[in-house]
Amino acid sequence: MEIKEKLEILKKYLKDKKVLVAFSGGADSTLVAHAAHEVSKEALAVTLDNGVMPPEFTKNAEELAEKIGIPHKVVKEDFMLDEAFSSNPPKRCYVCKNRMYTRLKEIFEEGNFDEIVDGTNISDFMEDRPGIMVNYDKNIGSPLVKAGFTAEEVREALEILNISYSSSTTCLATRISKNSPITPKKINRINYAESLLKGLTGTDVVRVRDEDGDARIEVSNLEKLLNKGILKHLDSELKAVGFKRVTLDISTYGGSKKDLVIYKPCKNEKNRIMFETELPYQINIEKTCSELKKLGTVKCSVKMGIAMLKISGRNVTFFKSGKIVARQVVNREDAEKLLIEILPSIRRLL
Repeated sequence: MEIKEKLEILKKYLKDKKVLVAFSGGADSTLVAHAAHEVSKEALAVTLDNGVMPPEFTKNAEELAEKIGIPHKVVKEDFMLDEAFSSNPPKRCYVCKNRMYTRLKEIFEEGNFDEIVDGTNISDFMEDRPGIMVNYDKNIGSPLVKAGFTAEEVREALEILNISYSSSTTCLATRISKNSPITPKKINRINYAESLLKGLTGTDVVRVRDEDGDARIEVSNLEKLLNKGILKHLDSELKAVGFKRVTLDISTYGGSKKDLVIYKPCKNEKNRIMFETELPYQINIEKTCSELKKLGTVKCSVKMGIAMLKISGRNVTFFKSGKIVARQVVNREDAEKLLIEILPSIRRLL
């Protein structure tokens, strides 16, 4: 499906509704806010600063909302006061998003809106994001999912529309290893390190991971750092703020496009093309089966941890481990379209 077609589906979803847009100023929520401002009966963008966001986060969101022309509200809270968040459990993303959307629900009810919508896209289902489950728990609309937008397609759409967005919208707590407590000291040194890197590389696309006190640097432009003097300066500065060791991840951050599916030829069955993908989380087979019944014929075995879906002559098998196998598809494009259709029906184990 072409980008323009997906944009029309997005607008159709939002048309004539009174919507509250969960707005970070990142690519996804910016595209949703832009479409909502154009076609919704009424739209309000709400930015929630949880106390561990990049320093320019709120300012960038305000400026982008003004450019779009959408009314904007900023809500500030300190999630580090919540031990369920600051203890940094494996499902911290769920804890954080649940708190955020609980607050948005209050604004939603006060303003008598029709729906809360966010920027969740198809690619998010391919990553370990337990916070997506909050969308189901609280009935949050995800128009980009309904329109079938991947992360790459969102950025392509914004380029076509000539709309800018912020590339620095992720919570700094995501840089800290799970089960390692989130503290003001860690957040401050991550913030300092990333600000330093942004100045050295001239880009906002940087990450400094705090892995048990070690700093792991990820940047979109490695060439700017490959200088002995600069590396020595980084090592000195980051150790001065408390990091024990400084390392550089040579994989370019955000640089490669991940394939939705991988081709797996079927031995001795030339007419049965097979594709598969591996999700980075386990699937709740029982709940997923309940959702898949809306799409086609389903056979499930919770005990065996497997579900089988027959849809439009194609067969898809889901394993509790996270593996998904599609058979009797025409080609890669057909397999990707099928995956985009079924991913929103998957329910993960928390």
